[in-house]
Amino acid sequence: MDFLFGRQDFAGENAQQNCFLLANGLGGYCSLSAAFSATRNDHAFLMACLRAPTARFDLVHRLSEQLDAGGQRLWLSTQDKAGAPAEDGWRHLILMDAESPCWVYEAEGVRVTRRVAIQYGANTAAVRYTIENGSASPCALTVTPWLRFVPKGGKMTRRRMFDWQPDRVSSGGMDLYFSVEGGRAEALEAPQFETLFFRHDAPDGRTPTGLCGAAGRFVFEAAPGETREAAVVFSTEPRLPKADAVLSGQARRRKAQAAAAGLRSPLGKVLSEAADAFVVDRASTGGKTIIAGYPFFTDWGRDTMIALPGCTLSTGRWEDAKSILRTFAENERDGLLPNLFPDQDAPPQYNTVDAALLFINCLWLYHVRTGDDAFVREVWPCAARIVERYQAGTLHGIHMDADGLICAGQGLDQVTWMDVRIGEILPTPRHGKPVEVNSYWYNALRIMARLAPLTGAEGASYDALADRVGESFRRSFWMPDHQRLRDVIGNVPSEADTQLRCNQIWAVSMPFTPLTRSQAEGVVRSVRRALWTPCGLRTLDPADPNFHPVYGGPQKVRDLAYHQGTVWPFPLGGYYLAELRLGNFGSDACRRVSRDLDALVPALREGCLGQLPEIYDGAAPGPSRGCFAQAWSVGEMLRVCEALERPAAAGLDNGWAQE
Repeated sequence: MDFLFGRQDFAGENAQQNCFLLANGLGGYCSLSAAFSATRNDHAFLMACLRAPTARFDLVHRLSEQLDAGGQRLWLSTQDKAGAPAEDGWRHLILMDAESPCWVYEAEGVRVTRRVAIQYGANTAAVRYTIENGSASPCALTVTPWLRFVPKGGKMTRRRMFDWQPDRVSSGGMDLYFSVEGGRAEALEAPQFETLFFRHDAPDGRTPTGLCGAAGRFVFEAAPGETREAAVVFSTEPRLPKADAVLSGQARRRKAQAAAAGLRSPLGKVLSEAADAFVVDRASTGGKTIIAGYPFFTDWGRDTMIALPGCTLSTGRWEDAKSILRTFAENERDGLLPNLFPDQDAPPQYNTVDAALLFINCLWLYHVRTGDDAFVREVWPCAARIVERYQAGTLHGIHMDADGLICAGQGLDQVTWMDVRIGEILPTPRHGKPVEVNSYWYNALRIMARLAPLTGAEGASYDALADRVGESFRRSFWMPDHQRLRDVIGNVPSEADTQLRCNQIWAVSMPFTPLTRSQAEGVVRSVRRALWTPCGLRTLDPADPNFHPVYGGPQKVRDLAYHQGTVWPFPLGGYYLAELRLGNFGSDACRRVSRDLDALVPALREGCLGQLPEIYDGAAPGPSRGCFAQAWSVGEMLRVCEALERPAAAGLDNGWAQE
């Protein structure tokens, strides 16, 4: 897919609107704008992760670059600053290739090419320069690393001291090693500080400025007519690889990820590469986990179970999927799975109703692809306890009612994915019987009935309960006058019960559906009419008086809009799977979905290049919001790409409830 950008794309300062992301498989990353500037406090050239995946430290926040050529000193780097002139290197940027990534600048007869990479499995980042001096005079490129040595999102003060040595810089008990190729390192006579302006944090009410410090620099010189190859490698480890090894390793891994997925479509290939950023190590469990989103989130149970099928199964990462599922099975408590694994040996937090039910769904999709009966038997006790405890009752008011449906939520608990709480305000109160939770419950029961014979267990009781749940579901949730489903059957009935939200789509798209075919068609029509956009599904009908068209501003304002109309890409995966199911994966259905996916492709050239974001505004989806790269957005759209090429991998049952 074409990720080349030129002067036309970067007219003015447009290059700072987008960013790139390189991840190291530990939770660390390299991410800056397409102009190579820091536009967020959470941007960094090297965001190291010292204990995967959450102990992240902003070591090298950015690099400034000055070119001395033709008697002039010019910026190649770009950066907004508070109280000081901006660096305007974007004026000399003639080409940016986001896939590598690579930048090409030309000024005063000198062409400079910059390539960057991060080493997988290590806190190591490399920058390589090719300096082609076509001028009649010597030129010099000076590169200054601006440092912070603070936890991710933290603030540095002028009291921070940096000890620059020939092979490392130290501060606060941490060492950052560096090696220089084709040039020299120089210590500054005195520490320097600068205050940056973060243009993407300011509109969201986040702190718009941040301090960085410098203690040394790197100088690369080229004689007239000379081409000089130069590089710097930074690492938290003393044994540093060559820059070319880091660059070539990154390129090989990207190709390997796309090859392992085996998808033919350009969108599928790009998303296969994008998914690699989210599957990371977790030191506290010794296994794999999934980062929910960059740059703000770590790993959460609900997000992991939604993202896992696409990010691991659609990409052929069976062992990673097993590792993640095994970790969660080992940490099941009272039928619930962790929604958060805190570090520092703190106990996991169990505050989600859907993660456990989605675990059973992931087990089914894993078995559909691998036929791994032994793993089903290994984690079967966990799956059986989930069903048992959901029936008998567990934390947060989660229990099975007399009609077989699942109730969840009490007090100020928010245990569905629409979980915002502002003090004692619940913007989306869904205590009672949420529609998607009961879709997951029905699906889980059918899966248990299918997998039971593999374990020596009896499956008839699961099927019998599923029959009762399905009948209750259709009777309680279906609104014949509207030809769609209720969003929730509230403990205290209210207008919110019948709001048109995207949650009903999962009643059609899960492998086993409680709906009749005509009911499923009604759901898909309703969602398409009011909630569908090319970028995702709205969380609330625009005709609803509680609809918020824009997500932005201070935290409270953002929270009030988060699930009240804001567009989310990940439910779009469920919508397209529902369309394919209704069309029996025939040529017409595949053509319609493929046509709609074409409208999603431009989203990969906006925000974080080659990634899909967390959210968009609800009124007219435009620039992305929230996390610029979101695991479940990428994972769910990967599932659609895979289903178009390998329908059986979707694991969908062919049956419908009787009319």
